[in-house]
Amino acid sequence: MSDSSSYSRRFAAAAEPLHSCSYYAPEITEFTELGFKGWWHAYFAYRSAPLGAASADLVTTTFFNFAPRMVERSVPGCWDVMSPTEVRRTQLSILERALERIFAGYSWDSDLTHVVEVLTLALPTLDASDRPLFAAWATEPWPDRPLLSLWHASTLLREYRFDGHNQALSAAGVSGVGSHILMAADGRGTPEVIQKIRGWTSTEWDTEAARLAELGWIGLDGRHTEKGRAVRKEIEAETDRKANLIALTLGDNDAELVLRLLEKISGFLLSERVVPGKWPPKHLGQIEPS
Repeated sequence: MSDSSSYSRRFAAAAEPLHSCSYYAPEITEFTELGFKGWWHAYFAYRSAPLGAASADLVTTTFFNFAPRMVERSVPGCWDVMSPTEVRRTQLSILERALERIFAGYSWDSDLTHVVEVLTLALPTLDASDRPLFAAWATEPWPDRPLLSLWHASTLLREYRFDGHNQALSAAGVSGVGSHILMAADGRGTPEVIQKIRGWTSTEWDTEAARLAELGWIGLDGRHTEKGRAVRKEIEAETDRKANLIALTLGDNDAELVLRLLEKISGFLLSERVVPGKWPPKHLGQIEPS
């Protein structure tokens, strides 16, 4: 097996754009025409629907980085609009139309069907222990159509890593708000934007930032110290290690086959600006959390 950590990082970058079509395709706003009270209300419903009629506590814990109050604005009230099963059925219907539009002029490789077959066999065998979001999505039926099925696979790949990343953060003593402070310390987003799209107050942010400063992870300017950068690097390395099983399960040949297809799709989606190329996406800061 080639360097599985390198594979882990490649799978993360390759799977994210296709997965993210479910958030950023304009068609997804159709949920608000069906009774949901805005983008975030629908988001918490369709992303958590595989968990069942989840409580706010479960979604907060599983999603890790949102303030509880932001989750509580949508959950469990979203299940009064649609049941989790109805949410999933609606999401797939909307997403199928969106993907057909996005890829209308795309030149598909002949490997698409084979890649879907490989992923359909391999991904359900991954150990789902302590990976609640992946475990929930892994129980969902695979869509019949190849493109929608590939999106489902990209979601499994993404959420498998997401769960592992949350484990790595928790093991390092990083809280939900702290995870964002460390991102901002690295130049990814500003406190004002992140607080708005994750629901944290400036007081909560400042209190946690003071704790991280006491640990010597960030300086008074909010940027990483040398120690903090080392901590963040180790968290990312641990996240990679926790995702190594993806490549090990596929094996070199199938891992490369899958990556070639997903990386080509990723390049297309980013070059066409179907999905944003960096986080936090600018437009999310313009959407009111309520």
